[in-house]
Amino acid sequence: MTSHLNKKNKPRIIDVSKKKISSRSAIAQGMVKFSEKIFNKIERMQTKKGEITTVAIIAGIMGAKKTSELIPLCHNINIENVEINIKTNKKKFSLIVEVKIFSSGKTGVEMEALTAVSVSCLTIYDMCKSMDKSISINHIKLVSKRGGKSDFN
Repeated sequence: MTSHLNKKNKPRIIDVSKKKISSRSAIAQGMVKFSEKIFNKIERMQTKKGEITTVAIIAGIMGAKKTSELIPLCHNINIENVEINIKTNKKKFSLIVEVKIFSSGKTGVEMEALTAVSVSCLTIYDMCKSMDKSISINHIKLVSKRGGKSDFN
């Protein structure tokens, strides 16, 4: 098993120099939950900060690109594509953020997908917090990954 610790138990970045380049992808998801009143305002685009989903998508893309600067032992990878979709869940008064990341490289893109979801959700929170402090960010998770040693669903 590869470790982020060297033989002296000091942190290190994992050596991927001997790995083969392969196609990699990851899907991550998160949810931002609102009160019914605030959710309805968001749906009618009556927030003071305007249309929040476009800003959240841009923030998520930026987050994916900056992952190796935020997560100390994460490799800096070449991201080839980022797709972010934000859907409403009317029954749960929430926005669901889903991120798909694609790359060809020697290491996976799970952290980039999870970071993008987190930054998108935080951006939504930031743009709506003046209306309601009880907004919650929930269920940030890896949905699937492809490429490398193993796939995950």
